[in-house]
Amino acid sequence: MATHLRVSRNCHFWCLLLIIQTTSIFCYQYKVGDLDSWNIPSSANPKVYAKWAKDHVFKIGDSLLFLYPPSQDSVIQVTAQSYRACNLNDPILSMDNGNSLFNITAPGDLFFTSGEKGHCEKSQKLHIFVPGGNLTSSTYDDNAAPPPITAAYAPSSAAAAGPSASNAFGSSPLHASSSPSLKSPFVSLVVSIGLVLPLLLARNI
Repeated sequence: MATHLRVSRNCHFWCLLLIIQTTSIFCYQYKVGDLDSWNIPSSANPKVYAKWAKDHVFKIGDSLLFLYPPSQDSVIQVTAQSYRACNLNDPILSMDNGNSLFNITAPGDLFFTSGEKGHCEKSQKLHIFVPGGNLTSSTYDDNAAPPPITAAYAPSSAAAAGPSASNAFGSSPLHASSSPSLKSPFVSLVVSIGLVLPLLLARNI
């Protein structure tokens, strides 16, 4: 009887420990800005996207959800230089389906703007930093002055051929939830069940 009780308590302890450990691999889906729509910030809150990004700690496996009317807006991933200068030519990635989900698969600084002309200049753009590896803080200065427009920003045939830089994100699913900052625990749930179930079965044997 004492042996059975000791095994039962040990099982509960290890099950709890495994569940706590697996929660650390939860990934989150963030609705950008926690707004109903990805659009030009209001005059009352012009830095809404910058503030929102600073209030969150992103990690590999998380995703960013951009919601917007596809007939009125879009979102593009750009380089740091293009982000600062609001250059829309030759983006790394373009999305215009109105329900754009970007999966973060690499650490570092990531930059997005609206693909509509004039929107970036009105602060419809987003810069986030994803720590990982030797990267612990962003080296990008959001307050630095934009570089002058040069010939390097002129449209080129390369733009028509496709992205000129590697995409830091995975593929975008056809359907994505519109709820803000949703937890996406599917992988973690499967791992948790796979680790805990054998222990629970062993306890009942």
